[in-house]
Amino acid sequence: MPVSVDEAHEVGLDLVSAFGRLTPQLSSSSPPPDADELASILATPGTTLFVARDDDGVIVGTLTLVTFRIPTGMRAWIEDVVVDEDAVRGKGLRTGEALTRAALAKAGEVGCKTVDLTSRPSREGANALYRKLGFELRETNVYRYDL
Repeated sequence: MPVSVDEAHEVGLDLVSAFGRLTPQLSSSSPPPDADELASILATPGTTLFVARDDDGVIVGTLTLVTFRIPTGMRAWIEDVVVDEDAVRGKGLRTGEALTRAALAKAGEVGCKTVDLTSRPSREGANALYRKLGFELRETNVYRYDL
């Protein structure tokens, strides 16, 4: 059976625990958010945190969608997609796909014209998924300025 995907609306022990387990799979340099940080994320306007749960209700993936208005229209970014590969590998759950489809639906509901994301080239499976779902590789440079 596929995973279920929902928007997170409250911080419980399961959410804090999930981020403790999932964040290291996403980033080796960022510590997992604690309960207060997760509450702040959930309270931020335009930010939607999606969680994917397996049949037992265990959170096996997360995705953050950020929507915002700019002069050229409503836009959205997908950030910090992480799937617990140990929990879903070989089970055919399509967790990343389910999370991404939920984010695309939400972005459409709030009137976004586009949804952007970035993915490292080394994440071959994720890149293949995004292309399968209709994302197109843009000819652009992504810059970052560290503060």
